[in-house]
Amino acid sequence: MARIAAILLLAVVVMTGCSNVEKREEVNREAAVPISQPQVLADDLQIPWSIAMVEDVIYLSERPGTIVKIEDGKTERQRVELEKPLATAAEAGLLGFLLSPDFLQTNEAFAYYTYSDQAGQFNRIVVLQFENNVWQEKRLLLDKIPSGQYHHGGRLKIGPDGKLYATTGDAAANPEIAQDLGSLGGKILRMNLDGSIPHDNPYPDSFVYSYGHRNPQGLAWTSDGELYESEHGPSANDEINQIYAGKNYGWPIIKGKEKRSGMETPLFTSGANHTWAPSGMAYANGKLYVAALRGSAVLEYNVQTGKQREIITGLGRNRDVYITDHHLYFISNNTDGRGNPQTKDDKLYRIPLTAQ
Repeated sequence: MARIAAILLLAVVVMTGCSNVEKREEVNREAAVPISQPQVLADDLQIPWSIAMVEDVIYLSERPGTIVKIEDGKTERQRVELEKPLATAAEAGLLGFLLSPDFLQTNEAFAYYTYSDQAGQFNRIVVLQFENNVWQEKRLLLDKIPSGQYHHGGRLKIGPDGKLYATTGDAAANPEIAQDLGSLGGKILRMNLDGSIPHDNPYPDSFVYSYGHRNPQGLAWTSDGELYESEHGPSANDEINQIYAGKNYGWPIIKGKEKRSGMETPLFTSGANHTWAPSGMAYANGKLYVAALRGSAVLEYNVQTGKQREIITGLGRNRDVYITDHHLYFISNNTDGRGNPQTKDDKLYRIPLTAQ
């Protein structure tokens, strides 16, 4: 297993007030903290995308259309039967996977996947149920989310308000849809767990919670209920945003640190000369932890101080992170056609959270 590289010190953007005041750029430095060697919990994974957990059992979605269950050190790959054929476009397939809050009673989970049929290529959000040793699509919650050659979004999370949130991409060739409130693309969507529109969404009869996103990939809430999002930018300019209901995050009109009235600029950005390609995200103890693809790291952002660092390097591309009381879990993503697979990639790793 690859050794962990030294922790790097990076330049960051620091917020000097609420999201509507100007932000300034400065260099924040943190002393290196020893990080323990990651423990490999599963290997030979096939383009894993999402981590879900109930009690001590871990579930991973794989883009080709399978779910991996990891329990008591044993790995089982489970079949998924979907109503629509999975798309084979770049970044497409079985993406977001989230266990229902009553999973132990219902065996149900939420899933986000890209499909192709005679009408074209789209994304949809569904309910899966595990029965007879197979995950079967049981209910459709939302369909015809725009899709394209890439930029499918795909993250699913349940917020502290009990609502289901989903990230959607701009479908690559159609960035203007991110500004169109009539389109489901380039958005963060919010719905009730039965797929209906919450009465307190910011736009009447609309799933749209925020808009102006390029390819949002991660969602995480702080302990006091603040929502953050990770997003792929164009030609670097990757973003970590604090999300507010009804706000416009600017794509494709502004990018990076650019500002315009009525549009939000990022809390953190990689800048025009550096790429993170941030993906899944989790929160613990005042810090955001983000899996980075092209950044080939797990990144840590201190929301209060603005300091940032790489806590894991040397393992290639990383797709998702998951945090429990005592551990941080993350999955590599080197078998997606854009990485350089190491022996028995891809893998699920774990490190003690106390080492952070």
